[in-house]
Amino acid sequence: MSAIDGLPPLREVIARHDLRAKKQLGQNFLLDLNLTARIARAAGDLTQCDVIEVGPGPGGLTRGLLAEGARHVLAIEKDARAIPALQEIAAHYPGRLTVIQGDALQIDPLAHVTPPIRIAANLPYNIGTELLVGWLTPPEWPPFWQSLTLMFQKEVAQRIVAKPGGKDYGRLALLAQWRCEARIVLTLPPQAFVPAPKVESAVVHLTALPAPRFPADARVLEEITRAAFNQRRKMLRASLRGLHPAIESLLEASGIAPTARAEEIDLERYCGLARALAAARRAPAGIPPG
Repeated sequence: MSAIDGLPPLREVIARHDLRAKKQLGQNFLLDLNLTARIARAAGDLTQCDVIEVGPGPGGLTRGLLAEGARHVLAIEKDARAIPALQEIAAHYPGRLTVIQGDALQIDPLAHVTPPIRIAANLPYNIGTELLVGWLTPPEWPPFWQSLTLMFQKEVAQRIVAKPGGKDYGRLALLAQWRCEARIVLTLPPQAFVPAPKVESAVVHLTALPAPRFPADARVLEEITRAAFNQRRKMLRASLRGLHPAIESLLEASGIAPTARAEEIDLERYCGLARALAAARRAPAGIPPG
């Protein structure tokens, strides 16, 4: 890749700018530019898209995205030490890279990008899930982004694509799969990173669906899944008891056995329960929903 873009190898960039990874920032740098190019390609055709990247560090994935033809990249980096290295990349790709120093949880990127927009990032481990949940729960759907191509610890990636019945299945799977196509596209060993983490990592690609797979009120669905999975060892009639006095009847009307546990129920039935609960709450007191 350095031969393609003419920029120095990442190890040289890191040494020159003293960019030793900081644990408190959740940093693990991916130095193999062949791998960063593969991640960029997993994001799809970027030639007509602006791309938001969070936590670029020394810019390995940034270079991959630009070399693969991204129309424009917005790189949001909290670590001030990395800004000079990223500015060198911006100078090499005039007008195609904007670098902002700050906390991605606090910055509104939409002032700096133009649709269509995709998000691609080797997310800092300490904020990755929080960022994902924010992108999956906008006030309106479809969201501002077309797709997310994100690196997580492998166990988090498995939770995003999990199916009912296993220990990985939970709120994150339901949240992602309700309104997205989600799949793991790449798995990376610890030794691909500096410093090497203790676990494997994986890249997940999520494509936004035009509409949710099944109708449901997002707030009610979130309320149900939070209560169910916060007490996942309990039967649903117990874990959901506080949501409505007639919860057992609502479960049965939605095709869910009151004695079932949270991980046994698929997305379609959770959405059915969300609709039933919303209807029950709207019904006048003493009149059963229906």
